[in-house]
Amino acid sequence: MPVLQKKLHDEKWFGSDEQFDLLYPGPIRALAQRHWTPLHIARKAANFLAAEANVKILDIGSGVGKFCLGAAYYKPNAFYFGVEQRNSLVTLAETTRKTLHLEKVFFQHRNFTQLDLKHYDHFYFYNSFFENLSGTNKIDDSIEYSGELYNYYNRYLYRQLDQLPAGTRLATYHSLEDEVPRCFHEVGSSMDNILKYWIKV
Repeated sequence: MPVLQKKLHDEKWFGSDEQFDLLYPGPIRALAQRHWTPLHIARKAANFLAAEANVKILDIGSGVGKFCLGAAYYKPNAFYFGVEQRNSLVTLAETTRKTLHLEKVFFQHRNFTQLDLKHYDHFYFYNSFFENLSGTNKIDDSIEYSGELYNYYNRYLYRQLDQLPAGTRLATYHSLEDEVPRCFHEVGSSMDNILKYWIKV
């Protein structure tokens, strides 16, 4: 795609969340406010996570891929990976990636517990476990939900993060922080502390 044509193409989709969300079907757009990362949050988190070139950033519970796609647009110096346990959402994320012509974004259909987090440098977490709690809004009914799973996922992620090297960065959005080990120190925040930045020491 010629440079000017690509610039106009990108500006069309990244001009606002409302415009970007038109890339998805209506039922998916209806979930955006509660479940998908807003573009300005993706930009802020990417600025923190992609402070160095060519780092590998993992979005844990990437949904339809909006964080990875937005982050890759704003900070194209890094590689972005999304892991999502709903295959239908992974398919939508990959379709959108192709529409946006973003080459350094990769999505995989897995439960995050099947990954070795040591293969990644930094992490983004938009509390993807929260829907396991009773009374919360669910994305769909295609997976199992339970309080036991919420606790299991939090403990698993806590242990995995605890084993990562010093200097590992983590950005959390709307998190209860159950998954953040004490060895991660908060180094900043945005949006009235809803978005937090952490570095392992």
